Amino acid sequence: MARKKYQNSDPTATISSLKDVISWKKERMGKKKDQSYRIGQAECKQQEFLRSNKNETTLTWIGHSTFLLQIAGLTIVTDPVWAKKMGFSPRLEEPGIALEEMPSIDVILLSHAHYDHLHVPSLKKLKGSPTVLVPEGFGRKMQKIMPGKIVHELPWWGYVKIDSVEFHFVPAQHWNRRTLSDTNSSHWGGWVIKRSEAALAEGMQENDAIYFAGDSGYFQGFREVGERFPDITYALMPIGAYEPEWFMGTQHVTPEEAVQAFLDVDAKIFIPMHYGAFRLADDTTEEALNRLLAEWDQKKLPSDRLQLLQHGETLVHARTKTTWDRNLSQHVYL
Repeated sequence: MARKKYQNSDPTATISSLKDVISWKKERMGKKKDQSYRIGQAECKQQEFLRSNKNETTLTWIGHSTFLLQIAGLTIVTDPVWAKKMGFSPRLEEPGIALEEMPSIDVILLSHAHYDHLHVPSLKKLKGSPTVLVPEGFGRKMQKIMPGKIVHELPWWGYVKIDSVEFHFVPAQHWNRRTLSDTNSSHWGGWVIKRSEAALAEGMQENDAIYFAGDSGYFQGFREVGERFPDITYALMPIGAYEPEWFMGTQHVTPEEAVQAFLDVDAKIFIPMHYGAFRLADDTTEEALNRLLAEWDQKKLPSDRLQLLQHGETLVHARTKTTWDRNLSQHVYL
C-alpha cells in the first residue's frame, strides 16, 4: 500500500527541484564568509536545579532546536540532537548541557524527522522513560526506534494531555525526508505546550504557555496559531538557515520574517533558535543575530521581550530576564 504523502497548507510551498539544489551548490562555492562568531556557553549552568525542579517553569537552550523545558512538574526535550556533526560539517559549539548531565525526561517532542531535528543516538541516550510525541505518519518508525516507549502520533491541531499539561501539534510550512524513499511520508509542525484549563481554573499558577515553532517558512498559519492560543507566553522561533532566500524561503523564515511570525502569534517573549550550532545554509550566526536585532529596533519592540540565550542558559519564568547588548559582545542582565 502506498504511503500517505503530506503537504503544506499552501500548495505552492513545495520542495525545491534538483536543478535548484545544483544551482545553490554552485552559488555556494563562490561565497567566502567569516564563520568565527560564536554564541558562547552560559557562565552559570543549572544542572542540579534542573534535576530537582518540580515547581518552576524553565526553558534551557541546549542548541539549535533542542530545548530542555520544565512545566507543571514535567521535564520535556524538543527535537533532541547532541550530534557532533551534521553531514560533513562539525558542530560549531558544544551542546549547552551534555547528555550525561541531563535530568530524567518525561516527554520528548518531535517537530519533524530531518536529521538536524532528530538524532537517533541522542534520543536513545536520554534518561528516563519518556512519552514520545511525533507528527502524523512517524509513529510506527518511532516505535521501532524506541521500543517499549509510549508513542503518540498527532495530526495538525491534535493534542495529548499528560498530567496537567496539554501538548498541541500545530501547523508549520516545511517538508520532510530521512531517506531517498520517504519524502513527506510523515508530517511536520510545531507544538504549543500549556497547562490544562482545569489546572488553570484551580489556580495552580499563572499561564506560562510555550510555543515551539519547529522549522518553518513564513505563512499565514502563524496568525492562526495565535488566534487559537491567545495566551502564549514564550515563542521559540527559528532565525537561521535562510540564505540564499530564493532557495530557502518556503522552508525557513528569515530573521525579519521570524519577528513578524512572533507578532502574528502575539506571544509575550521571543526566544530565537535554529542558529549557532550547525552550518546548514549560507548565512552566519552573526548575520542572523544582526538582522534580528535590526528588525527588532526598526519595529521599536521592547528590549525585554527579546530573550537571547547562550548555550546551556536557563530562563526561569517570571524571574530571569536576559537580553544582549547591540554590539553582540556581552551578555547583559536586566
